[in-house]
Amino acid sequence: MTPFGSALRELRERKGVSQKEMAAAIGVSPAYLSALEHGKRGLPNFDFLQRVAGYFNIIWDEAEELFSTAGRSDPRVVLDTSGMKPEYTAFANDLAKLIRQLPPDVIREMQDILDTAKKRP
Repeated sequence: MTPFGSALRELRERKGVSQKEMAAAIGVSPAYLSALEHGKRGLPNFDFLQRVAGYFNIIWDEAEELFSTAGRSDPRVVLDTSGMKPEYTAFANDLAKLIRQLPPDVIREMQDILDTAKKRP
């Protein structure tokens, strides 16, 4: 499951709506919604995100958070390390091979490092 899939399912369940009901209302198939929720589809397009926000009549801040979460939820990430130092390419390949084996606490530590790096000028 992706962060967006989890957020979408939580929003749908909080509003008491089935996948079938939501799909019919926003013009997609229930299978597509299920695939999104389970992380088996790529990123949804902006039109889809707007339809979801409109369907649930969510406030701007919550919609912005949903859009941001969608942008961080591609289940098929590609890292282009061409032109970088060899150790960057080696790190990216090691991470790709081992990410499924990393325990949640290590993932949180790595995310903390990335969050700190984002804040640097």
